[in-house]
Amino acid sequence: MVKIGEIRLPEFPLLLAPMEDVSDPPFRAVCKKHGADLMYTEFISSEGLIRDAIKSRQKLDIFDYERPIGIQVFGGDEDALTLSAKIIEATKPDLLDINFGCPVKKVVCKGAGAGILKDIPKMISLTKAVVQSVNIPVTVKTRLGWDEQSKNIEEVAERLQDVGIQALSIHGRTRSQMYKGEADWSFISKVKNNPRIHIPIFGNGDINSAEKALEYKNKYGVDGIMIGRAAIGYPWIFNEIKQFIKTGIVPSPPSIEERIAVCKSHLDFSLKWKGPKLGLLEMRPHYGNYLKGLSHIKEFRLKLVKAESADEIERIFEQIRYHYSTQMTN
Repeated sequence: MVKIGEIRLPEFPLLLAPMEDVSDPPFRAVCKKHGADLMYTEFISSEGLIRDAIKSRQKLDIFDYERPIGIQVFGGDEDALTLSAKIIEATKPDLLDINFGCPVKKVVCKGAGAGILKDIPKMISLTKAVVQSVNIPVTVKTRLGWDEQSKNIEEVAERLQDVGIQALSIHGRTRSQMYKGEADWSFISKVKNNPRIHIPIFGNGDINSAEKALEYKNKYGVDGIMIGRAAIGYPWIFNEIKQFIKTGIVPSPPSIEERIAVCKSHLDFSLKWKGPKLGLLEMRPHYGNYLKGLSHIKEFRLKLVKAESADEIERIFEQIRYHYSTQMTN
C-alpha cells in the first residue's frame, strides 16, 4: 500500500496525469472506470482563480466517485498561490498538487510551471508557503531540471520533502526537452533510492504500454507510475497494466463496440457538463484518439468532427459499428 498523508492507495498505484484541455471530468470519468487509482484536475492558474475567471473556477468541479482526487495549481506569486490554495481546499479535494513542470512558454514566462526550475530557492519558498496555508496533503509534479546542465532533481526532492510535501511526481525530461527525446528515468530512480527520501515517488514519461510499465517498475523501483498522453483515447491502459503486472498476460485490445461505448460515455458526460454546444465542440479532438489504428477510419473521423448534434454522432457511430462488424465477418 502507498500512502499520501492519510490517503491510502493500492500497491503500485497508477496515476492519471493532469493535462491541460484534456483532464476534465468527462475524461477523468472514463479513466477512473478503467483503473486509474489517483487523478488530478487540469492545472488551475492561481491568478485566474483569484480573479474568479470562469474557466479556472469550472476546473474546481470534482465528484465523489473520482476520489481520491487532487486539484493542481500553478503560479509564481506567493500571495496568489497561497490564497488560491485556500480556495481550492474549500472545495474539499483529497490533496493539492503544485505544478512545477509545465514547459509551455505562456506559463514559463510568468515564472510558473517549469519556469520555477531556474530559481530553486523560490520554488522551495513557494512550496513551503502553500504547505503551511492548507490542512490537506500537498504534492508536487516537476521535471529533472531546467536543461541538461541543471538536472538537480535529487537536491530538489530532498528540499521539497523537507518543507512538507507528501508525494512527488517526476517527469523524466528537462524543461528544455519539452516532450522531445526519451524520458530519463535514471534520475527518478536516484531520487527514489535516496535513503533520505521517505515520501512516495511517482515516475512519469513515455509509459505507453503494459509491458513498458512493468519493465520500468522493476528497473527503477518507483512507488507508482503517472500516465498522461498514453491514456488519451485509450483509458484501457490502466487496467491493462494492472492485469499484466498481476498475470503476465496483456488483455486483448478493446473491440469496436467497446471503443464506441467509451467514446459515447465520454461524449454524454461532456454534453451534460459543458452544455450541448461546447460539449460537442471540445469532444472533437477525442474521436480520432478513440478510433486510432482502425483501417480506413479517416472518412468516419471527418464525419464525427463535422457533426453538429449528438443524434448525428450516434448515427455515425452506428455506421462505424456496421462497417467494422461487417468487415470482420467477411
